[in-house]
Amino acid sequence: MSTVYDDVEYNEMSQTYRKMAEGKPTFNNFLQFALVSPDFDHPRLTIEMRDDLVGNPAYRTLHGGVVASILDIIGGHAVFLSVFKRLRGQPLENKLKRVSKIGSIDLRIDYLRPGTGKRFTATASILRTGNKVAVVRMQLLNDEDSLVAVGTGSYTVG
Repeated sequence: MSTVYDDVEYNEMSQTYRKMAEGKPTFNNFLQFALVSPDFDHPRLTIEMRDDLVGNPAYRTLHGGVVASILDIIGGHAVFLSVFKRLRGQPLENKLKRVSKIGSIDLRIDYLRPGTGKRFTATASILRTGNKVAVVRMQLLNDEDSLVAVGTGSYTVG
């Protein structure tokens, strides 16, 4: 997983957060996605198609569980960024304590077409963030900009 953000405060927190999982196998590391958007309000990630992500070997489509996972990850990252923006300027320890409580509550995925392509892009936007719950809308497109799936997720924020 790689991240491309030019915000020093964000990068400090993100690197510290990643060190918690360093040297341990994680599902996010297995997926090998890249967070590529410098936009804090509309994060974007990309993932390359690989043999171990195939769900239907006859058509070589992206596995539905991978689709759901990618949408959940970008939704959670949108919440992470939303919480980060609210805590900007606070000590790193306070920010880490708060973002470590982010978690999925509910996830609804609508699969619109088979996940064919060489590269997929997921985006998300916050619909509402409260003191305890955030609601996010996510979408996944293939390399031809065809909408593969959309999702709505609810996440804890504190």
